[in-house]
Amino acid sequence: MLRAAAYLLGAIAITALVHGYLHRRLIRDTDLGPAWSRRARLATAGAAALLPAGMAGLLMMREAPRSVASPLMWCCFGWVGMLLFLLPFMLAGEAVRAWVLRAGGGGPVQPERRRALSRVIGAVSGVATLGLGASAAVVAQLPPIARRIRIPLPGLGAAMSGYRIVQISDVHVSATIGRALVEAIVASANALEPHLVAITGDLVDGSVKELAPLVASLAHLRARDGVYFVTGNHEYLSGVAEWLEHLGSLGVRVLRNERVAIGRDDGFDLIGVDDPSGSDWVAGHGLDLPAAIAGRDPSRASILLAHRPDGVRQAARHGIGLQISGHTHGGQMPVGWALERLVQPYVFGLYQVGKTALYVTSGAGYWGPPMRFATRAEIALFELVPTT
Repeated sequence: MLRAAAYLLGAIAITALVHGYLHRRLIRDTDLGPAWSRRARLATAGAAALLPAGMAGLLMMREAPRSVASPLMWCCFGWVGMLLFLLPFMLAGEAVRAWVLRAGGGGPVQPERRRALSRVIGAVSGVATLGLGASAAVVAQLPPIARRIRIPLPGLGAAMSGYRIVQISDVHVSATIGRALVEAIVASANALEPHLVAITGDLVDGSVKELAPLVASLAHLRARDGVYFVTGNHEYLSGVAEWLEHLGSLGVRVLRNERVAIGRDDGFDLIGVDDPSGSDWVAGHGLDLPAAIAGRDPSRASILLAHRPDGVRQAARHGIGLQISGHTHGGQMPVGWALERLVQPYVFGLYQVGKTALYVTSGAGYWGPPMRFATRAEIALFELVPTT
């Protein structure tokens, strides 16, 4: 409860600062008259209330009926997404404001000129935000594309050439993502006729009780060598023990710091590790790659399922041929892309780290704002071939 209270207080503080700034620049400085200013203040207050309400919903409404949680989260996250576009424009407007006022010679600035400048900056920021936010919202609702990647895998036998793995990641079934997307993902995956399906975490944001009916179609995934799952950080926020048991009932095998042999001597080891955050939530959980590969024949081909890409250097030190990850959503929004780049360099696509290939998917869903900017949701199809 202390952690939840701290998050909620933080959300309230950030909300107050952000909306106080918007009130000053978009309402007080533009001086649209008493009637319009009153309406704008009411709208700003309502928008400000959405953020802590949404945070409270994330932390304390895991068991809430979807009919209650869904409208709240759509409104909350929709406004958060708009803010992620609006605030950069407004901050850029500060630089424009300073330049224009400085160009006036440094003398007193007429109130009319200052007000006109505020109105222009506010109008341009608002129109740009509406346009970009609306287009990003449309892109987020498009079905995931199937991205095909050909991977030369060291140690793979010739008989396994053309082996197909479908990766599904970061669906985030929740108050804003439901049954229809899961069913579309399952249909797309089955159409690719994979030999194996790998689900690399962050499948859900909510309890088994609330979301189990929405993920039921996962039981219809078809792959000759099975469907495998590793935890993401969001499973640990959603009741991980119940989810791991439920996924087993759907025919999904969970890999927790362990490996399975796929194929015969010319096949590969499929290795799955917990998300590193697991150790903060559940005793005995957390990433442990050495335990997963203990006793492994290093000459045999290997594929690592790990929710986060930033552990790839450890994988490279242990001679892993391919790591498949998610977590980043391909950036999802410009701010998200920048934040990911600050902490680690692997945001989307195929990388080579030493002798280890790393693929980071943009994910099949989204988290938070129901928006995607300059990135599409996807499921990835890997076609394995031996190295030459």
